[in-house]
Amino acid sequence: MRESDLEEVLAIESAIYTHPWTRGNFADSLRAGYECRVLRLGGGLLGYFVLMVAAGEAHLLNLSIGAAHQRTGHGRWLLGEAMALARKLGARSLFLEVRPSNRAAQALYTRFGFRRIAVRRGYYPAHAGREDALVLTLPLA
Repeated sequence: MRESDLEEVLAIESAIYTHPWTRGNFADSLRAGYECRVLRLGGGLLGYFVLMVAAGEAHLLNLSIGAAHQRTGHGRWLLGEAMALARKLGARSLFLEVRPSNRAAQALYTRFGFRRIAVRRGYYPAHAGREDALVLTLPLA
């Protein structure tokens, strides 16, 4: 992911989330040196992820696929790439948060072997206040 990708990234982000990441969130991730990747097919942006790796752990901060390309295997591929990158960078485990209301994402993570280890109360903004986050982990070693 580059700064020049952000318009397309933000178009996907705002189309699929009620409370999307901002340009600043993505720009800060790029500046911080997080592993930010995009998936392109035929020149079009299909999806992206933002991965933070430090001290033997990886945290998948964002993994998103455009609505027209969801449930086509692109999310599985992108998650596999994020996992491989985390391993390559020395992470022994991968963590992420997911909304309880995001059943499709939960199903994807479960297929890869992620398991729930905690709940962060009121983590996400929601239409009616806040929504919890399920904290999931996957051993990579």
